[in-house]
Amino acid sequence: MSENQNSFALDFEKPVRELENQIKDLKEASLRPGMDISKEIKALEKKVSILIKDIYGNLTSWERVQLSRHPNRPHAIDYINRMVTDFHDVAGDRHFADDPSIIAGFGFIGEQKVCVIGIEKGRKTKEKVVHNFGMPRPEGYRKAIRVMKMAERFNIPVITFVDTPGAYPGIGAEERGQSSAIAENLAEMFGIKTPIVAIVIGEGGSGGALGIAIADKVLMMEYSVYSVISPESCASILWADPKMAETAANSLNLGPNKALELGIIDHIILEPAGGAHRNVEEAIELVKDAVLKEINILSKLKSDKLLNLRFEKFRRMGNQTIDFSDGADIKPYL
Repeated sequence: MSENQNSFALDFEKPVRELENQIKDLKEASLRPGMDISKEIKALEKKVSILIKDIYGNLTSWERVQLSRHPNRPHAIDYINRMVTDFHDVAGDRHFADDPSIIAGFGFIGEQKVCVIGIEKGRKTKEKVVHNFGMPRPEGYRKAIRVMKMAERFNIPVITFVDTPGAYPGIGAEERGQSSAIAENLAEMFGIKTPIVAIVIGEGGSGGALGIAIADKVLMMEYSVYSVISPESCASILWADPKMAETAANSLNLGPNKALELGIIDHIILEPAGGAHRNVEEAIELVKDAVLKEINILSKLKSDKLLNLRFEKFRRMGNQTIDFSDGADIKPYL
């Protein structure tokens, strides 16, 4: 059990949590003189391991959505703080304002200089309000593309962390050109002449996610979701009832396996047993390794080849006769 866990548990996680609490109690009891219950502890630990594989290996789409939103799941800021050294934040879109829901800047992953852009949801109530619950406004998308163009000038690879229920639908955002800001990002990112790697770390909701996810390689965490619409919004449209979100989720094929099958993503990054929230350090290290691997491969391509492959990647999405002879590897990371 990771030290990163706290008392929160989703409904389907509670059987695991109960066993883990029993193990904790037994370990405390074993510290008493003459108390040897190591066999009982090992038996329970084995039972937990089996239970985790059973539960997390058979999640429904709705349970996967809940897991992607888990309060303890690492956010973009966690990946940036633990993966990127000497990070320098860049603020503002030079048109209207800065949008704290998108963090953008430059730093290093190991010896590799990188441009990093991430959608941040925030954790505590004040943080969530500051970051607008991870729903970017148009100035956020304009900041993101501004920073990407800066990276392009210096041939610095771009990494984006996607975690959003969708772009902010407020009146002010619409008045300032929300849809055009996203559309401009989509068009501009196809022409950025430096490698781009996007990772869906939690929720990948609609155009709000796609606005920073036009990339040479799109990766998904094992328990993340990527969809044209959130289950709640889908339920509101189809049945005028957000309470039908579970039904909607189970029909949307939100998980990474379907996205991989359709060519929407390139790889699945396997998570620690039970999800990234159960071992944050290991999860971040797995993402770091995957990102460096992709950057190393993409950096060897000439810019014309890079742009052609990026364009063709998105042109053929959903085509069941995709030819991966150009070297694309659709196997999950091990």
